Amino acid sequence: MKIKKNLWLVGFVMAVSLSFGSEGLTQPKEETKAPVITHSFAVEKGYYGFIWKIYIEAEDPDGDMLKIASVVEQTGYGHYPTDWIYLKPEYRKHFKGYIQWNTFSSRASYLREWTQIRLRVSVFDKAGNESKEVVIPFTFEHGIKNPYRAQSSPPAPFDQGELPRLGYIHIDLFEPTMMGNGGARDN
Repeated sequence: MKIKKNLWLVGFVMAVSLSFGSEGLTQPKEETKAPVITHSFAVEKGYYGFIWKIYIEAEDPDGDMLKIASVVEQTGYGHYPTDWIYLKPEYRKHFKGYIQWNTFSSRASYLREWTQIRLRVSVFDKAGNESKEVVIPFTFEHGIKNPYRAQSSPPAPFDQGELPRLGYIHIDLFEPTMMGNGGARDN
């Protein structure tokens, strides 16, 4: 008898909480807008191990930008998992800076000449809204000494003095020809 009474009480409490939750006791979120990447720039060629700076400017009218998503797609391998850079509070409404990727990988001692990747960058806000992606191609070439030497500084609006580093991309690339054969190189 006591068990039936407790089950009835638990069922009643659950039904009441579900009905209150669905009847609007929780405040609906106001409509929020997605962040917008207004400008971006990165060199498109460099050697393996190159320190790649991806310049980004973004804004959010709601002032609640939270994180930058970076996804790499490598020809001959596929997609790598998303890497996240969380923004400091002062960058929630607007930021202009760069994310840095040290392209040397602990998983590959080298990458073949002409290895191509595409970096997809987007910004998320606290409500989960995502900006449109910026897609930046990059080719690894051994003969390039300093890709930034070709221009004295990045183009506008990134040419205005020292810009902050917003964070690091932590993605280790693979050399697809080295996978699954015990480290022996395919010839």
